[in-house]
Amino acid sequence: MKVVLISTYELGHQPFGLASPAAWLRRGGAEVTCLDLSRQPLDEKAVRAADVVAFYVPMHTATRLAIRLIEPVRHLNPHAHLCFYGLYAPVNETYLRELGVQTIVGGEFEAVLADLVTRLAHQKGNGNGSHSTARALVLRNPSIALERLPFIPPDRSQLPALRQYAHLLLPEGGFKVAGYTEASRGCKHLCRHCPIVPVYNGVLRIVQRDIVLEDIRQQVNAGAEHITFGDPDFFNGPAHALAIVESMHREFPQLTYDVTIKIEHLLQHAGSLPRLLDTGCLFVTSAVESVDDAVLTRLAKGHKRADFLEVVGLFRELGLILQPTFVPFTPWTSLSGYRELLKLIADQGLVENVAPIQLGIRLLIPAGSRLLELDEVRNTIGNFEASGLVYPWKHADARMDILPERIQELANAGDRLKRSRTDTFTLIWRAANEFCGEQAVSDPATPKTPTHGTPHFTEPWYCCAEPTQDQFVSIMSDIRPQTQSDTFF
Repeated sequence: MKVVLISTYELGHQPFGLASPAAWLRRGGAEVTCLDLSRQPLDEKAVRAADVVAFYVPMHTATRLAIRLIEPVRHLNPHAHLCFYGLYAPVNETYLRELGVQTIVGGEFEAVLADLVTRLAHQKGNGNGSHSTARALVLRNPSIALERLPFIPPDRSQLPALRQYAHLLLPEGGFKVAGYTEASRGCKHLCRHCPIVPVYNGVLRIVQRDIVLEDIRQQVNAGAEHITFGDPDFFNGPAHALAIVESMHREFPQLTYDVTIKIEHLLQHAGSLPRLLDTGCLFVTSAVESVDDAVLTRLAKGHKRADFLEVVGLFRELGLILQPTFVPFTPWTSLSGYRELLKLIADQGLVENVAPIQLGIRLLIPAGSRLLELDEVRNTIGNFEASGLVYPWKHADARMDILPERIQELANAGDRLKRSRTDTFTLIWRAANEFCGEQAVSDPATPKTPTHGTPHFTEPWYCCAEPTQDQFVSIMSDIRPQTQSDTFF
């Protein structure tokens, strides 16, 4: 059986979601082609020959891009069995079925994909695998699989070289080649806006320690100087996580890494933070989302503004870098509340720690979101827009619908013109003041602590945000068939 695995976009990382199932499928005897369309063109020859074409959709943007490719893939190969797998597959199952996708699976997808290919091969071997039958067949797979898997080392042999992916820029100059792996999937928590919750619903699944270390080892051999752990929360299983980074540091003492950890876990496990610093952790990302306690309660984040400030102070004492992420624009965010967020970032000396695009993110409400549990959300949103995979909403203050567009324009221009984060922040501060109708626009208050550059990636987009139309078109323009035949798009 010939299988093509396709990733459209994953924040500039070499996709674990291709490498892991590729290993499972090849172990079962399948001939697998991996295509990361964020870094390479669509291989028409491989698609034409495929028995199965499977799209990896771990995030909203990746799913919208993959949906655009269904028609060109069908044009190239009308008989291939189409599959969507990843977080955004099961929540969009109804729409994907309408588009002709036959197999849909989220969660722990490797075993389901391997079983799918085995059954298709068996059917083909029994003479029941005509092209027309294969296309029509919808196999009875679970749309969400949460069984505990005995993982095997991911197979990255066909993916573009690590140097072609996002690099880690260092504040003192230069960069590091970055790898990416996962020590766990799912999450124990039920934050209302999180795309993980509709699939895992509080379930955590561990990738065995020896498999994680072997994956790190192969990436170091391929040139990785830094590792991003893509776990939704690295401290969902703190003993597992710390054992991995301590083993990694013993074997590769020069290797640095970054992780993502919830504010409440950073406080709960504060005693373990020095161990992160001692084992090469350059920074910790934490989804703060808001500094308004009422908004944090609606999002069920599990922390308050005071907790965030306590973590900021704790990191300052330790010398560990915190990189907070935000969803500044929600139906409940006021213009004064947005300005308060900017002021707090400046006062706490976090300007260089926050990617400017973070300051323009608008709350995304996809299918299956727990936000739909709230009456005030259901009364605010419009009908589901299948083409955008979202429930649209408008703010009661029209300025709060216009301002995020302006902020995103400034953030994108800052990246394009290579402005410092501080310079872009100042422009954002002024824009927020202008929307308040103030004639005299003041610059941000002098931070209470010095603002220094921080390490950050060359691709700063964030998974829970909806890209602007310009950003979406820009990403889409990088995806082309090998023949450069744009008629498909």
